Amino acid sequence: MAENNNEYVQQKDSPTRSVLKAISWRLIASGATFIISFVIFRQYTEKTYSEIFETASIITSVDVVAKLILYYFHERLWTNVAWGKYWRQRAWRRRYRKLHKKTEDEKA
Repeated sequence: MAENNNEYVQQKDSPTRSVLKAISWRLIASGATFIISFVIFRQYTEKTYSEIFETASIITSVDVVAKLILYYFHERLWTNVAWGKYWRQRAWRRRYRKLHKKTEDEKA
């Protein structure tokens, strides 16, 4: 984190980084979707393996496209939220002590 005249300079992920994060996550999540779909269709239908594979593939394809787009926009929205990005424990302690001291002074 960089400081400039006691103001925080917010560092954000680039759009390319957001896309790569979205793609890597979708590979993992879509693999899980395919396996779950395949297992459920195999267990609860009388279809052949090729029909089950085709159905699970269609479900996974739609899932990939829809959730990749949704995740990208979700990620871009969160890059604009500063909350939780920068945690400075020492500054937090100073603020807490200062606040706590004021309440003690007011009581006295």
